[in-house]
Formats: sequence, C-alpha cells, structure tokens
Amino acid sequence: MIRIEPRPAPSRRLTLGVPVLSAVIALALAAIPLGFAGADILTAYGEMARGVFGSVFAFSEMLTRATPLIFTGLAAALAFRAKLWNIGAEGQLYLGAMAAVAIGAGAIDAPGIVLVPLIVVLGAAAGAAGMVVPAVLKTRFGADEVVTTLLLNFVILIFVQMMLEGALKDPMGLGWPQSAPILDQGMLPTLIDRMRVHSGLVIALVAAAVAQFMLARSVWGFRLRAVGENPAAARHAGIRVNRTLLSVAIVSGGLAGLAGVGEVAGLKGYLTADLSPGFGYTGIVVAMLAGLSPVGVVISALFIASVFVGADSMSRAMGVSSYLADLVVSMSLLCVLVGGFFARYRIVRSVRVQA
Repeated sequence: MIRIEPRPAPSRRLTLGVPVLSAVIALALAAIPLGFAGADILTAYGEMARGVFGSVFAFSEMLTRATPLIFTGLAAALAFRAKLWNIGAEGQLYLGAMAAVAIGAGAIDAPGIVLVPLIVVLGAAAGAAGMVVPAVLKTRFGADEVVTTLLLNFVILIFVQMMLEGALKDPMGLGWPQSAPILDQGMLPTLIDRMRVHSGLVIALVAAAVAQFMLARSVWGFRLRAVGENPAAARHAGIRVNRTLLSVAIVSGGLAGLAGVGEVAGLKGYLTADLSPGFGYTGIVVAMLAGLSPVGVVISALFIASVFVGADSMSRAMGVSSYLADLVVSMSLLCVLVGGFFARYRIVRSVRVQA
C-alpha cells in the first residue's frame, strides 16, 4: 500500500537543493528540443555560457537583464509570503516607469542629486498605488486579488498607451507613440563605462538585503510570516491582518514600480508600450524558483537572466530559436513545483498485515 504523508520537518539541505536541482533538470530537459532541432547539445550550451561569461560586455548585459527581475521577484516573493497573490507586477512596473518619465522629462528642472532620488521615490510610490487598490478590495470586500491584479495589468497598459498618444507623447518623436526623454541629469548613473548596466542594480541588491533582514529580524517580518502561515491565528494573537496585508502590498507594488524606473531612467531614457517583455510575470517564476527567499531571488534572477541572454547568443551563433529560454524558464518553474511537493511530502510504502 502506497500513501503520501507530510514530512515532519524538511531538512535545510532538501529545501536549498530543490531549486538548484530544478534548474539543472530544466537545462537537461531543454537538450531534448535542441537535439530535435539538429544542434550539437554541448556546443549549444557552450555558446550559451560564452554569451554570458565570454566578455565583460556579455556579463554586463546579463546583469542588466537581471536588474528588473530582482525587483519583480522581490515584489512577488514578499507578497506571496503573506499569501497576497500579486500577479500585477507587470502593470505596477509600467506605473513606475510612467511616473519616472512624467517627473524626469522636464516637469521639474533640478540637479541630478535632487531629480534622481525624486524619480526613484515617485516611481516606487506609483507602483505601490497600483497594488494598494487590489489590496483594499481584498481586505474590505473579499475580492480575489489574483483576478484584480491580473486584470489591472491590462487596464494600466491601455492607460499607458493612451498617455503615450496624449499628455506624455514626445512632440519630437515623429509621430511614434513614445514619451519625451528623461533629462540627462535624471538618468541613473552607469556602473561601467560604455556598458548598459546601471545603478539600479545596486538599488535592487540593497532592496534584497533589506528585505531579507526585515523578514528574519524585524517585527514587521514576523507579522508578515504569521499572516501568511495562519491569518486566523495571527488575528487571535493580536496582529492586525488587514493592516499587515496593506503594508505588504505597498512594499510589493513599490518594488515592482522600481523595476519600471530602472528600465526608463537607467536604460531606455523614455517610455514605450513595449518597455517590458514580461518582467512582471517572469518575476513570479524568479520568486518561486528562489523559494520566496529575498537572497534567493537575486540568485534566481541571475540564473534566469543568464538563460535569456545566453539563449540569444546561442540563437545568433547556431540558428537555434531563442524561445528555448522561455522553455527553460517554464520547465524550471514546473520542476520547482514538483520538487517543492516532494520537499513537503514523502511517499511511504507500507505492507498490509493480513489477519
């Protein structure tokens, strides 16, 4: 007789090993479609590695790609820890980007030492506002935040498109639907000369460190974890559950908004409707692969960014579709879900004793 029963206490080795093993298995499974495509598997993976670690430029591109994923991964990880299912990081990213260009494109003429922090703060505030609405609907009316955050993504994107054809449209853009550029003094400083990696990466790493400390060492982190584990018990212990959820929503949305700030004020310089290739949704995969750990989010984001950048390089070198990266990321998530199940439960085979 076979039955499934919860593990008494999953070991730390098992908890840490599941994401790593999931990534390895996902890469191994990706070799199957590579083989069907007629590519030499070892050469293909060699090109992927070369596309990430083959030069300073390649490595900097990976860090650039990882920066928004760290922000959106943290946004998802913190919200999910409190069982607040934020699926709206994509829309919150666009709100942060829109606030950045609205302030940084000339609305305020100030030196960089004033303008850059102002853009960062207001971008985070705009992203937070995009998550506060679903959080209030959940706490006051019991609305499902999965539905409200997901649908709000589309509403925000349509609103952004309207603004790019209206108030934010660049009069010098030759009719293209894009915003006016951010002033030079409003752009985030680059970390390496002639490279695209910018100081948004530093902000993301600091945010991850602060989030890890707050979760492990602060009263706020304890309340967040308590609400996530058992809201009824947390409420019985005197924790204000709704207030905690609202505070988590503000932090989560603010982090997603910072991803948008980094993309416009650190990279592109202006806003377009195709600013994000899905960073908000990929951030969910980053958070799950990291086991909802802020430090793990950084590692997970670096891995997924390496897959995307490496797949682009492999595609150019070998003519293999770059959609392999999406396949690896999807299989990583699937492997994490399956591995997480076996980390929490075990299969036990018992022998039935006949009388």
